[in-house]
Amino acid sequence: MTKLINNPNSVENDLFSAFASLYHDAIFRIEDTGVFVSKEQYDSVAVVSGGGSGHEPAHIGYVGAGMLKACAMGAVFVPPTPDEVYQMICAADEGKGVFVIVKNFIEDVTSFNLGIDMARQKGIKVDSIIVNDDCSVEDSSFKKRRRGVAGTLFIHKIIGAAAQAGKSLDELKVIAESALSELNTLGVALSSGTLPGKATPMFDLEFGHVSYGMGIHGESGYRIEDFRGSAELANEIWNKLKSQCDVKKGDQIAILVNGLGGTPEMELLIFYHDLMQLIELDNIECSFVKVGSLMTSMDMKGVSVSCLPLRDSMWLEYLNQKTNAPSW
Repeated sequence: MTKLINNPNSVENDLFSAFASLYHDAIFRIEDTGVFVSKEQYDSVAVVSGGGSGHEPAHIGYVGAGMLKACAMGAVFVPPTPDEVYQMICAADEGKGVFVIVKNFIEDVTSFNLGIDMARQKGIKVDSIIVNDDCSVEDSSFKKRRRGVAGTLFIHKIIGAAAQAGKSLDELKVIAESALSELNTLGVALSSGTLPGKATPMFDLEFGHVSYGMGIHGESGYRIEDFRGSAELANEIWNKLKSQCDVKKGDQIAILVNGLGGTPEMELLIFYHDLMQLIELDNIECSFVKVGSLMTSMDMKGVSVSCLPLRDSMWLEYLNQKTNAPSW
């Protein structure tokens, strides 16, 4: 596939240079790194996150008051180095501590933990949460393998807003753990994405088929079957999420409908409408909804749905709070 790049070997640096140019009024880049920090003083616990490139607008698009203070980005599907994580934490800290949000991939967790340890050795107060919202793994014995996917953005928003409201590092940890315990995401791929410089897609998926549970790095899903239309897809995803989230008539939920990079807005909206009709039929109140390509997987065609039962009324307040983050 032809890609709008210059050289596959320079794509990350070209991307980071583009970010630095586009957001120069609000965000600065630490030289020769993938670390981006808000120029604004937050006077609160700093909330930070990051991961590999290829998921844009994550995570640079969520740096702004009310969400992240900083992010660290690595190469395509590769986490930032421990030193970059360390530099991000140091640059973000305003003396009230740093809360780090990490997606549950082995390489990410390893790199971020090493960077956190380095920051703690310097005397910075740091705590963290590992987001594992992907519910495509059905056997509970594999829960530790649940991946961190688009639902991570709900954690960004809730914790970023809570920090802005003056919550302490310890309080943020409690809020994050509570919200994460209710959060579930399920994704489906209609076609694979292709990495820069590669002639073949990340995985093979026959035309007219869908893969349920496909990961944002091309990890295998739990079932492949014929595509039977948007409404059927919405029904499969909603039934599984409804069960995982244990929601029932009268409950309030927040929903994130996320395009995986190659899904046109038209198709996302059609799917969103099909999903909302199912939720309404179950007499469940969708009190917050977000639709867009917010955490992508290169040019993969597909969609994910994140569902957060609003067990705490403050979560909805935090989700609705204004933010300067450009991509929210």
